[in-house]
Amino acid sequence: MTTGLKKETSAALTTLLGPTLVVPVLFLLLEKDEFVKFWAFQSIVVYLALFIINWVFVFSIFLIFATPLVFILGVVLWLTMTYKAWQGERWIVPVVGKFAMQLMKQA
Repeated sequence: MTTGLKKETSAALTTLLGPTLVVPVLFLLLEKDEFVKFWAFQSIVVYLALFIINWVFVFSIFLIFATPLVFILGVVLWLTMTYKAWQGERWIVPVVGKFAMQLMKQA
């Protein structure tokens, strides 16, 4: 079963709607293409990492000032990932992208 979309469109949707975490999981389950699966895994890992980092900063009195920086980083990553996926590039996000690649190989 597939979505019937071009692989670039599917990959871009996994990153564009990635903060919901539902869309990347759906594409991960529905699509068979490795390119789409790569972007789905990377999207899940990146947005979960940003979510966890943000909450750690919010609950830390000394780091709460960094919360807006995490938001800005998240928006920049969100736009960059969507653009790269739409262009058909396999761009690995530094640090967490390698972890996503390892998860993809294990799955």
